[in-house]
Amino acid sequence: MRILVLLLFATSLFAETPVTALSQEKEPKAKLSGKLAAAYLDHVSTDWTQTRRCFACHTNVFYMLARPKIEGGDKAPLKASRDWLEQSVAGWEKKLPKPDYNVLAPAMALAAHDATTGKLSEVTQKALDYCWTLQKADGSFNWPKCDWPPQEHDDYYGVAFMIVAAGLAPEGYAKTEKAQAALDKMRGYLKKNPPPDLHHKAMLLWGESLVGDILSKEEKNTIISDLKKLQQEDGGWGLPSLGTYKRRDKEKTPNDPKAPSDGYGTGFVVFCLRQAGVPSDDPAIQKGIQWIQNNQRELGCWFTRSLNTNRFHLITNAGSAFCVLALDACGIKLKCE
Repeated sequence: MRILVLLLFATSLFAETPVTALSQEKEPKAKLSGKLAAAYLDHVSTDWTQTRRCFACHTNVFYMLARPKIEGGDKAPLKASRDWLEQSVAGWEKKLPKPDYNVLAPAMALAAHDATTGKLSEVTQKALDYCWTLQKADGSFNWPKCDWPPQEHDDYYGVAFMIVAAGLAPEGYAKTEKAQAALDKMRGYLKKNPPPDLHHKAMLLWGESLVGDILSKEEKNTIISDLKKLQQEDGGWGLPSLGTYKRRDKEKTPNDPKAPSDGYGTGFVVFCLRQAGVPSDDPAIQKGIQWIQNNQRELGCWFTRSLNTNRFHLITNAGSAFCVLALDACGIKLKCE
């Protein structure tokens, strides 16, 4: 996978704020800023779409849910991403793209964006309906297994991901006949296949909040308790603590579960706990939010070290989106001021 070379937008915003996907661990921190967060998220998402011609979990899928949560700013990059998605789906009538992930991820991105408007678009419904034609008999999908944890590396995440996609789609899409049939098959998959790690269990908390009948009350409470136990003294969570992930680089060792708190671990866990109904004034949530408020970087992101390589840290992009979502879920509105 080649290093993503980012080109700066010729706008005053990006002239003021250099943005790069090659976020580094020692990058200076900044005062919490919606303007910086919007600049970062807009740039990495747009660049990925333009250079890779796709949507990916670690880069731009959750951007479509997070960016509308930041008030103000130039919405042209968000519109460009939406336009690309709609144009892509329009071409599916002739031939669905390969691999199947190139149908599943755009459908989720569209559903996520529709969730922020409260209106289900025709193109989103069409995209999701296409997804169910790709579902396997056991309820799973041909999810990418390219060893890019925690998202693109096993079928279980694909099932959790598509449960969330169906649930995010507004106006009762999850109750439609096609969605219900697909969800029933996915529930069957979950019953036969235990979640491999706590990261995926947290995704189930999100799915449960959207469609129900995913977790029992006891299972839900256990996951919440297990997540809270992993909170570090500084108030954050580290992504490596949410599963056992072996690195692909020269280290070739499991990631340290006691690694420092990071953007993805903290943003994702706080957001999922809030979706599970943990109140915003819960001490664990408050400490997590404080970590997010204190750890934004000058580039606008919340750094997360890659689980695979020290060459680049693209999981920072998804982690930054989840930090924005976590803040919003606790009533903290970022603005481009």
